Formats: sequence, structure tokens, C-alpha cells
Amino acid sequence: MKKLINDVESVVPDALRGLAAAHPGLRVDVDNQIVFRASGPRPGKVGLVSGGGSGHEPLHAGFVGYGMLDAACAGEIFTSPVPDQMIEATTAVDGGAGVLHIVKNYTGDVLNFRMAAELSGEEGVRVESVLVDDDVAVRDSLYTAGRRGTGATLFVEKIAGALAETGAPLPEVARVAREVNARSRSFGVALSPCTTPAAGRPTFDLSDTEIELGIGIHGEPGRMRSAMRPARELVHLAMDAIHEDLPISGDTLVMVNGMGGTPLIELYIAYAAVVEHLAEKGARAARNLVGNYVTSLDMQGFSITVCRLNEELTRLWDAPVETSALRWGR
Repeated sequence: MKKLINDVESVVPDALRGLAAAHPGLRVDVDNQIVFRASGPRPGKVGLVSGGGSGHEPLHAGFVGYGMLDAACAGEIFTSPVPDQMIEATTAVDGGAGVLHIVKNYTGDVLNFRMAAELSGEEGVRVESVLVDDDVAVRDSLYTAGRRGTGATLFVEKIAGALAETGAPLPEVARVAREVNARSRSFGVALSPCTTPAAGRPTFDLSDTEIELGIGIHGEPGRMRSAMRPARELVHLAMDAIHEDLPISGDTLVMVNGMGGTPLIELYIAYAAVVEHLAEKGARAARNLVGNYVTSLDMQGFSITVCRLNEELTRLWDAPVETSALRWGR
């Protein structure tokens, strides 16, 4: 194993120190592994907090900033942050209008955010939680009860974050976040496993000729193993699985996401096949992202996330955003 690290035990704090040095618009608490907007809470604005295990960068810390999150809690690699982190983040970003927790549907994240919401509520902070469960590949997995939360997390953070910037009340911000999740579906494909620094070896075995269809972002098994296929076939398989769960029509927001080890040239090949598939369904990608946004360390592969847009969601997606990993309009 070759990793660009100093020490297995210091991967996350070392990365957070680098994030702080590169982006002065952030305030990074390295000791507690929390990333905040440097500007602090804005009175009357709903605060947005998310977080999860590290290894999925730029999710979540890369989406802290104007138009998205107010704070993100970083756990160890593929491990949930703890309630104390979440409570500290929640208290720090409360501007008097309450705080929205955006939680991916993984058991550790769900339990810890639930405890943090309850304890924060006892301290007088109004908290609502939105669960993201967009992955159509499997119903239950090693990490979840129900569907896993994956790429739609970015959509929820961006669109709910845009509404929060307008001064909308907490129930409205939570409503639009839940609507984005309800309108979004994802499916992932692994061409190779990833390697965690602590383990020093691949998280699962996959031969040179095999792929995993419906992989999770921690390397959890998907629907099936298959022989390698051309990109167009893999995309159509993923899109068919999404369409079966939530019929695709009209204007859509599409993300072709790299899992960390896939070259951008290959992601654009996949996106071309997505556009082709949408046209066959009488739909179109009115908005898109192509790149590495919700990764799994060095895994080769991709995921597709599709959200059925309406006028409100399109307007909020187009609203200005300025984070270390996503920015436009400012």
C-alpha cells in the first residue's frame, strides 16, 4: 500500500489542517474535527449541520460555506462522528432560527445525530433532522436499515442551504430538504475496491475482470458481481435501476460522481451515456455535475444520482454557492 500520509493515526487531523490552510473562509477545529464557516452564525438564519465518516471528500467539509452547510463533523475513516461533535456544531451555528441536521442513512450516523438532536433540544436549540436514503441498489446492508444515503446528500445540502440563506423558517427548510430526497435516486458501480489507511489492504476482493453493481460508499456489497462491461452498458444498467424505483421524466438534475480513483475522462464518457439514456425516456439533464463529490477513498468506479426537478428546486439549485468544492454565482 502506498498512501500520501504522515501516519495512520493522524490522517483526519492532518487533512483538516490542510483544509484550514487552503481555505481561510473556513474555521477548522482540528482537535474536535469540526469545520465551520469562518463568519459564524447569521442571526435569523437556519443553521445546517451534516457530517459523517472521513474518506468521502469533498463530502461533507467541502460543502461548508455560503449557500450550503454551516458546519460539518468529520468522523474517522468510514466511521460516524460522535454526538459531542454534533452538539458542539449545532450550538455554534444556531442563529436563533433553529438548526437542520442532514443525516445519511447509516446506522452510526442516524443514532449519533438523533442523540445530538435530543440533547441540543434540551439546551434550547430547535433541531429538525432530514434522513437521506437515495440508494436504490439494496434495501438493507451491513451499515443500514433501509436504503443507504449517498449522492443525494449533496443535492439536499445545496438546495436546502440556498433556501436557508433567504431567511426561510426551519420547517420550510426541512420540507424542501425532504422533497429533494424524495425526488432523488442513486446507483453506484465499483471497478475496484478501496484501501483504508488503517487496514492497509483492499476492503473487499474483486478480480481484474469483475465489477460490483450497486456498491456502497464504504465498500458494502451491492446487488451482484458481474463481468466488466462497456461504459454505456453500465450506465444504462444503473439508470434502469433508478428509473424502476422512481420513473424519470421531464427536467432532471444529474450527478455522475467519481468514487475517488476514476479519471475525469471516463466520467465524461459515462455522462454522455446518461444523456443518451435520458433522451430515450423523454427526459433531459437540465442541470448536472460531473466529477468527484461523494468518494470512497481510492475506489475506481462511479455513481449516478438523478433528481426530478421542479421550478422551486431548479431556482434553489441555481442560487449562488461558495464552498471549497462547489461554487457559482458569487
